[in-house]
Amino acid sequence: MTLVVTGGAGYVGSVCARHLLDAGHDVVVVDDLTTGHRDAVPDGARLVVGDVAEVADEVLGAGGVDGVVHCAARSLVGESTEQPAKYWHGNVVTTVALLDALRRHDVPRLVFSSSAATYGEPESSPIPEDAPTRPTNTYGATKLAVDLAIADYAAASGGALGAVSLRYFNVAGAHTATTGATGVPTDPDGRAPLRSVSLGERHTVETHLIPLVLQVALGQREEIAVYGDDWPTPDGTCVRDYIHIDDLAEAHLLALDVLARGEAPAGGHLVCNLGNGTGFSVLEVIEACRRVTGHPIPTRTAPRRAGDPGVLVASSARARDLLGWKPAHTDLDGIVADAWAFARSRA
Repeated sequence: MTLVVTGGAGYVGSVCARHLLDAGHDVVVVDDLTTGHRDAVPDGARLVVGDVAEVADEVLGAGGVDGVVHCAARSLVGESTEQPAKYWHGNVVTTVALLDALRRHDVPRLVFSSSAATYGEPESSPIPEDAPTRPTNTYGATKLAVDLAIADYAAASGGALGAVSLRYFNVAGAHTATTGATGVPTDPDGRAPLRSVSLGERHTVETHLIPLVLQVALGQREEIAVYGDDWPTPDGTCVRDYIHIDDLAEAHLLALDVLARGEAPAGGHLVCNLGNGTGFSVLEVIEACRRVTGHPIPTRTAPRRAGDPGVLVASSARARDLLGWKPAHTDLDGIVADAWAFARSRA
């Protein structure tokens, strides 16, 4: 298939593009490079630089596009609260423009990188897809608005558009693969020597726990703040999902496969949560980082942050049953080790 990956120069999008290429698909990456990185676009993908809303007709109108993986988004929770217009325009208005282009050019498949932030503070954990959606910040509200828009467009298409929204919390780790190097002599069999290629988190403003902790190990910050040690959890610190980036990318491919087989549900839109099933506490993550890096990683206990739930873990039962998805990277130390290897390669 020929597939367009929006935000394909970012963390999630670049790894999704890599997995799609490895599966034999043709890939076009659309990214305005405001937060993405040109060198993260995998070899073999064609890059179109521009705002998704502005270039969607150009890219989709060229014909032959079988589906879109929509990863482009504004994603900083704090910033979303301070600058809501940036998020309503960047996430919602942009996606509506993309949906209009999908309809105009008869593109039949859409997979959307949504967020379990749509649920807000859950009533139970792990969170099922039928849990109430009560986002507590603008970021989560815009992701929910996009999910609702996709559902409406799919339902109104009469079966012409099938869509899957994947809701997840904390993606972590890095993608590493061996590929033929370019510009170097080949081996005696005529094959290019192999090199390791890694795609990981490179945010200008970092808010995710694992890369923040690894910054301490790299000497880029003195300590890591632990926001509350009196939560109703086994060790008193918050518990969250951590999903390896490769497992997340595989879920996008499986969703495309379901749509290609015509197995979208009635109404044409399927929502699936992606979670590890149990979650890891802040202290468990820090201890894993200490084991992997060999660094003591000093911590500082800080007051709870307003709006932080104690436990956020998404159930992946539906993804397992309907997509055939099962995370392959469930070992926290392994997830951290991949992130650490990437962080050191960029230091």
